[in-house]
Amino acid sequence: METKQSSLATPVLTKSTIESPLASSLPLPASISREIRLRYQQTINIEVMSSWRTLKDPSLLIGKNLIGGKWVEALSGQRFDVFDPATTQRIGSCPESGEQDALQAIDAAAKAMPAWRTRTGRERSRILRRWYELVLENKEDLAKLISWENGKAQADAMGEVQFAASFLEWFAEEAARVYGDVIPHSTPGYRVVVSKEPVGVCGLITPWNFPGAMVTRKLGPALAAGCAVVLKTAGETPFTATAMAYLAEKAGVPAGVINIVNALENTPQIGQVLCSSPIIRKISFTGSTRVGRLLMKQSSDTVKKLSLELGGNAPFIVFDDADVDLAVKGVVVAKFKVTGQTCVCANRIYVQSGVYDYFIKKLTASVAAFKIGNATDSTVTHGPLINAGAALRVSEMVEDAVKKGAQVVVGGKKIPELGPAFYEPTILSGNITQDMRIVQEEIFGPVAAIQKFDTEDSVVDAANDCDVGLASYVYTENLGRAARVSELLHSGMVAVNSGVISDAASPFGGIKQSGIGREGSKYGLDDYMQTKTLVVGNLNIVHRASI
Repeated sequence: METKQSSLATPVLTKSTIESPLASSLPLPASISREIRLRYQQTINIEVMSSWRTLKDPSLLIGKNLIGGKWVEALSGQRFDVFDPATTQRIGSCPESGEQDALQAIDAAAKAMPAWRTRTGRERSRILRRWYELVLENKEDLAKLISWENGKAQADAMGEVQFAASFLEWFAEEAARVYGDVIPHSTPGYRVVVSKEPVGVCGLITPWNFPGAMVTRKLGPALAAGCAVVLKTAGETPFTATAMAYLAEKAGVPAGVINIVNALENTPQIGQVLCSSPIIRKISFTGSTRVGRLLMKQSSDTVKKLSLELGGNAPFIVFDDADVDLAVKGVVVAKFKVTGQTCVCANRIYVQSGVYDYFIKKLTASVAAFKIGNATDSTVTHGPLINAGAALRVSEMVEDAVKKGAQVVVGGKKIPELGPAFYEPTILSGNITQDMRIVQEEIFGPVAAIQKFDTEDSVVDAANDCDVGLASYVYTENLGRAARVSELLHSGMVAVNSGVISDAASPFGGIKQSGIGREGSKYGLDDYMQTKTLVVGNLNIVHRASI
């Protein structure tokens, strides 16, 4: 295997290139002007940032493709830049791959798969287990990479690393436990044996909002099943995935089993190649419903197996009989985790009239305690959105809601003094109506729009009035109501009295236009397998009496 050298040098951080101030605890003279104060804070924080960005293992920072066990450039030689969303500072660059790069990766995976699938489940299990251990051994560095390219607060980033590792642990345990069936045939002397086989070479496309966990949630079951893969990472956040793949190599994953092609502008081209290739037998994609529909169409000519985890518009329902304090804690997690940029974020928050005012009061106090800023500060609770365009979109959605009657309780503005991608955590109340973008669209930002409701039937109808169905949240102390409403909600997952819905052991996925298939759990492994039926006839079995 080729010796890998990091293609990225330490970022050059100068006063002129830092575009936004970072919080500084250093005292400044009160008389100093705001402009000088900001420049002074920027200069001081250059040293803080440079120190914080230093990895214990610099070899984890890789800006190349991985094809057939070699870290390589794109055939075109082109590269794209990757930026820190908190500062807009350039982090480094990665290859801008094209069609031929993707075809080479597919070929490498096809060549590597026969030997990988031949290994026993226990052999694959041991390698996955070692990969899990290496992820945890390098958790500080991986968390820094996530914060750097995604903007997540340190606590969120470290939580993601633990979450990512959990999928490797789970599927390491599942790899040795792939069972089939023996079915009685209707004809004497015939036997039916059902076995599970790896589906084939897989094309995996991951998003930027969980650059580590979405990689392992797909790679874990694929490798456990015996599949080789071509991974297309998000162009905004490529470095976490390449670091994960490097650790997989160290764990013993053979060359060619994991291949990575990076791209930003050429992302649609790479997706087209993966979907149209007859060698690729499965596509797994996490992202928007719009792109998911396109990938379905592109995969139709080769009739691939699909796992699509698409957009959500999650209802979060708080009944009068709920523990309201618990519900507030739950919505802080379900709405504002990762600055609101998850597919299972509480998007439409319904609170029954009897506890509506108290809920808003408590939530406002919680949101006011957030600390917004750069992840270089360990006390920051919430970072930026992924880029300035995302912040602009959220701002436009809030403006649309306010024009149509919503009231801003707290927040409601961008934070330009921190950077172009920062937006205030926001609570909207008042007359929240169905025609507002904030109700109709997935917000993907730190905005909680609180709607009042009166009856159980009315809130279930409102919650189901959308074309997606990924996650739902219900808060009530009434067991019958919890069971009843959970069954009536049109979503693939329902959390009762919890703001957390994801776990490696739990099947993750939606219904309607939120996607196809399940990730995580034993069902997630099944999605990378295919069922083979073996019928054996004319066995001429004669049973004799034994006295």
